[in-house]
Amino acid sequence: MNTDSVQQLDDVVIKFAGDSGDGMQLTGSQFTNNTALLGIDLSTFPDFPAEIRAPQGTLPGVSGFQLHFSSNRIYTAGDSCDVLVAMNAAALKTNLKSLKKGGAIIANADGFDVKNLRLANYPEGENPLEDGLLQDYNVHVIDITKMTREVLKDSPLGMKEKDRAKNMFVLGFLYWMYDRDMESTISFLNTKFSKAADILESNLNVLKAGYHFGETTEAFGSRYHISKARMEPGRYRSITGNTALAYGLIAASQQSGLPLFLGSYPITPASDILHELSKHKNFGVRTFQAEDEIAGISSAIGASYGGQMGITTTSGPGMALKSEAMGLAVMLEIPLLIMDIQRGGPSTGLPTKTEQSDLLQAYYGRNGECPMPVVAACTPSDCFNTVFEAFRISVQHMTPVIFLSDGYLANGAEPWHFPNSAELPKIKVNFKPARENEEELFQPYVRDENLVRAWAIPGTKGLEHRIGGLEKQHITGNVSYDPENHQLMVKIRQEKVDKIADDIPLQTIDHGPESGKVLVLGWGSTYGAIKSAVNELLADGFSVAHAHLRYLRPFPKNLGTILKNYEKVLIPEMNNGQLIKIIRDQFLTDATGYNKIMGIPMTKQELVVKIRELL
Repeated sequence: MNTDSVQQLDDVVIKFAGDSGDGMQLTGSQFTNNTALLGIDLSTFPDFPAEIRAPQGTLPGVSGFQLHFSSNRIYTAGDSCDVLVAMNAAALKTNLKSLKKGGAIIANADGFDVKNLRLANYPEGENPLEDGLLQDYNVHVIDITKMTREVLKDSPLGMKEKDRAKNMFVLGFLYWMYDRDMESTISFLNTKFSKAADILESNLNVLKAGYHFGETTEAFGSRYHISKARMEPGRYRSITGNTALAYGLIAASQQSGLPLFLGSYPITPASDILHELSKHKNFGVRTFQAEDEIAGISSAIGASYGGQMGITTTSGPGMALKSEAMGLAVMLEIPLLIMDIQRGGPSTGLPTKTEQSDLLQAYYGRNGECPMPVVAACTPSDCFNTVFEAFRISVQHMTPVIFLSDGYLANGAEPWHFPNSAELPKIKVNFKPARENEEELFQPYVRDENLVRAWAIPGTKGLEHRIGGLEKQHITGNVSYDPENHQLMVKIRQEKVDKIADDIPLQTIDHGPESGKVLVLGWGSTYGAIKSAVNELLADGFSVAHAHLRYLRPFPKNLGTILKNYEKVLIPEMNNGQLIKIIRDQFLTDATGYNKIMGIPMTKQELVVKIRELL
């Protein structure tokens, strides 16, 4: 039996990779949940194949899940991996470039037979496990498929069902390798397969077999332990961006007293929001899966017009389809939330890959002068706070609001120090009361000091007024084709959005000096990479700072002043340069861009190199 001592580590990055049917997402999620329960800081990056069902064993069919966990605070899923679990040859070929030299490879022997090697486009007769191609790595070949079948030889399940359990062997082995117990996954399996006794028993037996294999084999000399991270005391849970977003919407609904209505059409990577919200009817949430994108947003507009909070979820292609209806909501001046979970584009683009593709679309992607506030989350857990704020702005300023996330945030996970409901602010809602004196006509476009009009609910006595997409007359709301009135209303709608800057916080420096050589200005999911890079350079004594934007339209009132406090401004984006165009336009700042458009997150090290160039 292996009796070697447990080594203490501070930081580990594991990549689980295999065919899309190998259960790598489930394996990674279970290891993540186990990690979170131990109070270890973590960040994940699920990497889905773009094909719905690519041919087994091929490069396009590889599914990956990267997990970075540490006893220190971390902000990214890791630039490169310490351990690569490769269930087949295609998984190895696709992910080897991300493995550190000297890193460990745990390879499933059955996934490197002649057929799998051919499907992965290895030359005839070449096997990377046998040909010395992996001499720079610590390779462990385990016949996971064979041992899984051996454990289940007496099971009544068919061979296909037995092989589906091999991911549990991997999970059990890694629980042994990183000094964990298996109780969290045992509890999960008991719940998931409570009505399928044979499947439950097979998964439990294979999970335990993987753990016991680690105990008894002589091939692995060491086990490892990561201590609990030094984090602010409180109650934490692991959460993905889409789940955090759904919870933020529910919280805002409760704090405002407005019922929540989601009108949506499924689209990657936004569909999980629909799935999650549909589980919470007990909070007064109504979900409607429409026949298309236009019907989804139109139903949400109807809900908002009727006095509920209408929301719709989508990604870039759906944003394009929703654009006319967004213009209608702007013309009506009613609350509405449009949540764009961005992906690679244009057109169908890269459905499962991340990109900050839609900022210019959010700004300008509608006909006519059609201004809307835009906010963006920066981490998975920040989706809760940012969508809560988007909800508040929308209700209190009577305007549609665009919320931006992306595939990296939507599917990635991190620990969330979740708030008590009593700590959340109330969101004030002002419905126009009924009018007993109906001698004078209701004036629907009378505005307060923030240029906000009243929320008039249909059916309320004395509040009859016109609606629709045709231009409205100032004050009366009647249809108007008058040239001077149209210019006035266009200016008013823009000024209303601009005045939201009076109602949002001033921009702050995330970390670094208040003035200096270089300011790295970011938005959205580049937050972790920028923060990590700037932290490293600050530790080396460089004059560099990081500011990250939540409010993209309007900008915080002091942003222009901050930009002038630095000799150079660097704007990293996962697009071809979108925020930088807006910054140059509004502030005449000669910023430098750094653009990555590969469908994968930005890394700390590439930003360190770029910032050093500027310094």
